Amino acid sequence: MLGRIYKKYTTYRQNRREQRDIKAYFKGGSKPWSQGYLLNRNTFIKEQIVCPETLEVLQSGKLPVGYGSGFDERVVEYPWVISQIEKTDKVILDAGSTFNYDFVLKGLDLEVKELSILTYAPESQNYNEKRISYLYADLRDMPFRDGHFDLVISMSTIEHIDMDNSIYGYDLPQSVKAGEKSIEYLKAISEMLRVLKSKGKLLITVPFGIHEHHGFFQQFDIDMITKAKDLLEASGRFEITYFRYINAQWEISTCEDCNESISYNPHTGAGKGDDGAAHSRSIACISFYKN
Repeated sequence: MLGRIYKKYTTYRQNRREQRDIKAYFKGGSKPWSQGYLLNRNTFIKEQIVCPETLEVLQSGKLPVGYGSGFDERVVEYPWVISQIEKTDKVILDAGSTFNYDFVLKGLDLEVKELSILTYAPESQNYNEKRISYLYADLRDMPFRDGHFDLVISMSTIEHIDMDNSIYGYDLPQSVKAGEKSIEYLKAISEMLRVLKSKGKLLITVPFGIHEHHGFFQQFDIDMITKAKDLLEASGRFEITYFRYINAQWEISTCEDCNESISYNPHTGAGKGDDGAAHSRSIACISFYKN
């Protein structure tokens, strides 16, 4: 009895906090990373990943006018990835733990799918009750046998490899100097290829434009994308979809229109503009199909 009362009270307080944050976000001008920003962004993502119209246009179409205004790249990355998942993708690896959120997991049919989440260190939240397997390792040395997964997803993760990850609570040795490019991400892609089944699919998203070294991540440029393509095309075929934040909205774009983009680093203020961009202004989304 007391347990049920406490649960109702906790839910009531949470709802009150959320309503307060929503009001604060809009009252404050809907600014990125202000109070209520993440709640509103996540609500938007939650709606879009189950919206048939959004998932369809992400495959081959034009996003609605004003789509994702004021929100970071997650509002296109999550729906794009979800739109690529097929019924035959039963055994799935989330390489980087970007799916470890309740509002995202609701976009997956976990009753008929087996999801493993691989990241470097344990996180405070987990969903063991949903039969999710959590493993901890470096993406450049995965603890899986060859050809285990139907689908491997690595969303906005490989740009952090060989970078300063202290912002996430752990340190790893770095071989790259400040301002230089690291190509250690290629080792992670090689591992993803190794654990992917024949006829399996790999989905990778990265920030794209001018190469930038932001300390905790690096923005990919054409040279880095080309290196990834060279590695992938030896084992299968791939497609790349580009998205750009322009005119206060996200839209499907081209490599040529995105390759001069710069990111806004909300931790340092670098790259901030008056366009309302919340983080990356362009992203590259790679879908790869293994032979």
